[in-house]
Amino acid sequence: MLLNRNLRFIDTINALVYHDTSVPRGSHGTASLFLGDVRISTNVRLFEGHRAIGTRVSSAVRSAVLGEGRTWLDSAFVVNDWYISAYQPLVDTDGRRVGMLYVGFLEKPFTAMRREIVLSLAFAFLLVTGLTVPLFLRWASDIFKPLERMATTIAQVESGDLAARTGSSGDAGEIGMVAKHLDGLLDEIQDRDRQLRAWNDELNRRVEERTEHLVAARKQIEDTTKQLVLAEKLATLGEISAGIAHEINNPLAVMQGNLEIIRAVLAGRTDDLDLEFRLVDEQIGRISEIVRKLLQFARPAEYAGYEDRQDIAAMISDTLPLVEHLLKRAAVTVVRDDRARREVRINRTELQQVLVNLMVNAIDAMPSGGTLTLRSYDAEGAGGEPGAVIEVQDTGIGMSDNVLARIFDPFFTTKQRDGNGLGLAICQMLISHTGGTLTASSTPDIGSTFFLWLPEAGDDGTRREGHSV
Repeated sequence: MLLNRNLRFIDTINALVYHDTSVPRGSHGTASLFLGDVRISTNVRLFEGHRAIGTRVSSAVRSAVLGEGRTWLDSAFVVNDWYISAYQPLVDTDGRRVGMLYVGFLEKPFTAMRREIVLSLAFAFLLVTGLTVPLFLRWASDIFKPLERMATTIAQVESGDLAARTGSSGDAGEIGMVAKHLDGLLDEIQDRDRQLRAWNDELNRRVEERTEHLVAARKQIEDTTKQLVLAEKLATLGEISAGIAHEINNPLAVMQGNLEIIRAVLAGRTDDLDLEFRLVDEQIGRISEIVRKLLQFARPAEYAGYEDRQDIAAMISDTLPLVEHLLKRAAVTVVRDDRARREVRINRTELQQVLVNLMVNAIDAMPSGGTLTLRSYDAEGAGGEPGAVIEVQDTGIGMSDNVLARIFDPFFTTKQRDGNGLGLAICQMLISHTGGTLTASSTPDIGSTFFLWLPEAGDDGTRREGHSV
């Protein structure tokens, strides 16, 4: 009752807490005395001329101060404005919390002052930055530009441009000296690289030369070895073939003679056996032909004919009638392209034998008909020797790579019944004996082409000398 509405008492407290210079200009201190949570004495103005007596404190402050007995220090909304506030619990003689003492001052002047200080500092910072940034950029450019040039130069060198340089001869300071030193090191690296490349080229040249010599020597050894092996095989085959021919030809002669005697004895009574006699004659003839080819392959020197100058176009014209019946039966069309002007030196019979063999093989490869192309033209050999080429091309079934690699091997054949595997081997042997070459190319389901190259005959009829083919 004594303190309720006792304004002089609360004003005295306010004057004790806040001196004239204790708060910023524009702010003022306030004090309140609470009985429970109700203001019973205060200098906080509710509106002009009236104090906020009878107003209550917030629930958060009441719970902290009266409920828990703590001193509450924080920013609080008092009546109609924000104050920096402090609430202290008041206890009676029995220790019970019966009220609170509040003191505080307006927060707005402090907020305004803080904003002014922040703005002042920001303006000062921007001013200082604006004045110092150009100086800093100029100082930084003196440092970073040489570094950027060095980084760019190093990147160019890493990409392979050894002629790249920083070009910082006019830069001063330690970084400029480092850039000049880098250029010097790059000059040395470029010189070393030039020397290494020269040494590498020289080394590669020597390695290539040595490799060529080794390859040539190896090829020569392989060729010599093949020739020796082939010669040994041929010698052995010749001996075996001679023995076989002797052992087979004698019984064949006896069989052939007895067959003639039987025909003579049964003269006029063999009409029903003509087919059987003819089949026996054909098989005896086939055996004789196989033995002859075997001997020809094993002992080519004994069967070699006299070499003479041959006109390729005329030889092809003379050979075609020999296979004309096969061409008609297989419905094969012949296309010729005679462009060879050089004459070649080879035995006429041997060349005809080779051409007939190649044409027959081409016809067999076209069971459903097709086109047989006979082409001739002048061409140089592998060693530059003048000569001519005869191409025998078909549109048949073709050959796989595995078959193509073995077609010139003796006794290798793809003909299940009629082939003996000696035709192409003998052809290659005859052509090689004259210094020529016989090769082939093929594509399955498209056709095959055989290339027969023969050296040109000399003015005196002999084969021109040249590199081996």
